Amino acid sequence: MAFQKAVKGTALIGGGAIATVFGLSQFSQYRNKHGALVQVQAAEAAPVKKDLLPTREQQILALQTTDEFDVLVIGGGATGCGCALDAATRGLKTALLERDDFSSGTSSRSTKLIHGGVRYLQKAIMKLDFEQYRMVKEALEERAHLLESAPHLSAPLPIMLPIYKWWQLPYYWIGIKLYDLVAGSQCLKSSYVLTKSRALELFPMLRKDKLVGAIVYYDGQHNDARMNLAIALTAARYGAATANYAEVRRLLKTEAGGRQRVCGVRCRDVLTGKEFDVKAKCVINATGPFTDSVRKMDDQEVPNICQPSAGVHIVMPGYYSPDNMGLLDPATSDGRVIFFLPWEKMTIAGTTDSPTDVTSHPIPTEEDINFILREVRNYLGADVEVRRGDVLAAWSGIRPLVTDPNSKDTQSISRNHVVAISDSGLITIAGGKWTTYRAMARDTIDAAIQEHNLKAGSSKTMGLQLEGAQDWSPTLYIRLVQDYGLESEVAQHLASTYGDKAFEVAKIAQVTGKRWPIVGKRLVSEFPYIEAEVVYGVKEYARTAVDIISRRTRLAFLNVQAAEEALPRIVDIMGKELNWSEQKKKEELETAKTFLYYEMGYKVKTDQLTDSSEISLVPSDIERYKKRFHMFDKDKKGFITILDVQRVLESIGVQMAENTLHEILNEVDLNKNGQVELNEFLQLMSAIQKGHVSGSRLAVLMKSAEENLWRRAAIPVDRSGGGL
Repeated sequence: MAFQKAVKGTALIGGGAIATVFGLSQFSQYRNKHGALVQVQAAEAAPVKKDLLPTREQQILALQTTDEFDVLVIGGGATGCGCALDAATRGLKTALLERDDFSSGTSSRSTKLIHGGVRYLQKAIMKLDFEQYRMVKEALEERAHLLESAPHLSAPLPIMLPIYKWWQLPYYWIGIKLYDLVAGSQCLKSSYVLTKSRALELFPMLRKDKLVGAIVYYDGQHNDARMNLAIALTAARYGAATANYAEVRRLLKTEAGGRQRVCGVRCRDVLTGKEFDVKAKCVINATGPFTDSVRKMDDQEVPNICQPSAGVHIVMPGYYSPDNMGLLDPATSDGRVIFFLPWEKMTIAGTTDSPTDVTSHPIPTEEDINFILREVRNYLGADVEVRRGDVLAAWSGIRPLVTDPNSKDTQSISRNHVVAISDSGLITIAGGKWTTYRAMARDTIDAAIQEHNLKAGSSKTMGLQLEGAQDWSPTLYIRLVQDYGLESEVAQHLASTYGDKAFEVAKIAQVTGKRWPIVGKRLVSEFPYIEAEVVYGVKEYARTAVDIISRRTRLAFLNVQAAEEALPRIVDIMGKELNWSEQKKKEELETAKTFLYYEMGYKVKTDQLTDSSEISLVPSDIERYKKRFHMFDKDKKGFITILDVQRVLESIGVQMAENTLHEILNEVDLNKNGQVELNEFLQLMSAIQKGHVSGSRLAVLMKSAEENLWRRAAIPVDRSGGGL
């Protein structure tokens, strides 16, 4: 009864607030419907797409041999690729250069949400800030576009906002309803209020104590790196000369009208070391956090316009959240917002927001990881133990926020984008957010056309479908199963990753030699990524093992241990496709392991064991674990090797490949000397008891061997889902 009264009271309180923006929203909705119709018609008049995707070698050749491009974009993130696509579809001769891989920076390290920004709408209302309102409105329009332009890579996601105080119900209900209203006809689904019992039914992991109810609203979710790549590939099909691993060394200038004007760049092919000039009427700087470094190539004295902010995310096992329901913590202990979302059958949590230095290799810190874990614990039930060891991957992304001179911290900085034009004609696009990449690109190319007198019409990207979207349908995966004999899980993954291009991947999938599945050899057993994706990834311009594990597949973002296990096979396949020498394959393997170790949170695994070097076990536990250890260390050497483990396993009738045993011991071997010492084993068991480490295969194997030694029963040793 009290709940019903609160809801009725909320409706009365919220009515006035909603009415204040209704007229504005209706006018904006009419204007945007009319504009969208014109733009969809324009999209139909875009240049013809190429059936065959040009190879990277062909793209490099085009960059070297074209006399002059109309537009040259520096930066292969979402905004840069969006600019290239916008320019190419207007019929402009377009080039794009990215010094690393497409989406290698911030664009692959997001929260994976396509959203308008609930908190920005709150600021707009509380501060009567029309600019913030306009930004939210634009983002909600672009959210609808993204979901339509690549439906295989994106989908609506319900997000729950749990309520623990009665007064919060009307406050948050008004805000969420305004969010629906601002979206207008592009509202994904209407938000709704849940009773306590219904909230717990939908999100059983939620903390029950003092829970009043919940509000559920809808935003979009996507595979960010694959979305970025789809934009880049679509631009290439429309004629843009796009090249990854092409570094801009300096800007070229010429005298025009009595002043220096940017007329191109000096470029270096990172893979071959060859340098060449690329001429262009207009050069666009879309380098995200590196915006100011490119601006200083133009003018050393120019002041910085970007203030970088680091956002850390962690990935945990899927059982921490329902399959199709996210969670929003609107007010953390330090005033930030935390999302807790299902993603790729795992759970993603983040993000932090703190000032940082610009770097190509941001590293997640233990402090940020523990902050996220503490906030997650506040919202999950007491029966759900949130363990540090369940962190499967962690990463940091650098947001290129536009600096507000009056701001004291990055949290109050809006993500509004800025298009700046220098005296020499360099056009810079800075700020913004993932969701609005298309609008940012449109505004940038509009500015380029006006500044450089380029001959082109209006933007044609509204309504334009991205790579893989044209013939995709929700049931496409069934055809993959029926026509090629793929596992259902693998088929669903291919369909949701490649869209209608999934058939091209299936065609090159290897025969398994099993009754079922007929084709599709997995890279690792617990993820649906298959070997054929490595071959196809090379066609999609992947040139390093890191490209495959982090952006063509998302293995590194989901489980760094699984990614490391898949690396040798990935390197072998890429070596055949790209004619790598044995030395090159070794270098690629080491580079990828370094990437996992520092940038994806693998380092914290070793750190957790090292940090827990003070073994906090009671004497009885120490004796029990020593006894278990000495079952393997028969010779009382003080350490165990692969041979010791093999001997025990053989005695109970278990056969295990030597390379698998090497991987298992290497997870615990802190000093990397090929053996696990007693102290290292006790450190491991102590860390497991504390919750710092989980899912250690060595611990599972040794415990199982001890329990089965007398029974002589076979023991399965698979990864149990534990983390770093």
